[in-house]
Amino acid sequence: MSKVVILTDTTAYLPQNYVDELPIKVLPLTLYWDGKSYRDGIDMSPEEFYTRLDKSATLPTTSQVTVNTFQEKFKELLDEGYEVLTMPISSGISGTVYSAFQAKEAFKGSPIEVIDTKLVSMALSFQVLTAARAAQAGASLQEVKQLALKAYDTIGVYFTVNTLKYLHMGGRIGGAQRLLGTALRIKPILAIRDGKIDAVKSAITSAKAIEAMVQLVARDVEGKTPVRISVFHANAEEQARQLLERCTKEFNAV
Repeated sequence: MSKVVILTDTTAYLPQNYVDELPIKVLPLTLYWDGKSYRDGIDMSPEEFYTRLDKSATLPTTSQVTVNTFQEKFKELLDEGYEVLTMPISSGISGTVYSAFQAKEAFKGSPIEVIDTKLVSMALSFQVLTAARAAQAGASLQEVKQLALKAYDTIGVYFTVNTLKYLHMGGRIGGAQRLLGTALRIKPILAIRDGKIDAVKSAITSAKAIEAMVQLVARDVEGKTPVRISVFHANAEEQARQLLERCTKEFNAV
């Protein structure tokens, strides 16, 4: 019986223990900074990225996973006897999924599926983990794909940033564009909706923005069980840890 493997990218920020324990393979996006290229999560860690960003006078750019890289990985996995479900970053944020679709054309008739996850970061991780656990349990490629698509309806993500500058410069601001030009001290509360970044509301301080996010999550999970919570951050580990502890207790999360 063929094995199913989940192929995703580094924007899922999956903890390494899940990658080691489950049938998951991860491809890195490429970061370009001051004339040099870095493979995300390989040549530069998130900690190194944010430390450098804080001090740098220049901004990096990113490049989607290439068609050739997908083709090479598809061939490798097929040769190893795998069937492949490809789950990259949302098409509303990156063109990586289109590279995967193009690469798939070179393997007509082969057991490769590609889906537009419409998610990123730990929200994407939740979807990937749902698929990978089903694959590990012996589900077929089509069963795993359908479970991944179904999982999308149960996943939500809210986040806040100190400034929209970097999202705007990276072309990833989506529906939050309307907040540009508002008071500089406004802290936006953002969400991933239909694969794009959208503005939900705003607050006057970071603390109030975080409190607003907690209330939004409380609204969304009311009456639902089980609840799984993840808190991700950009070099704010202690604040994220405290928030995770609070949410785990308040929402009886597992």
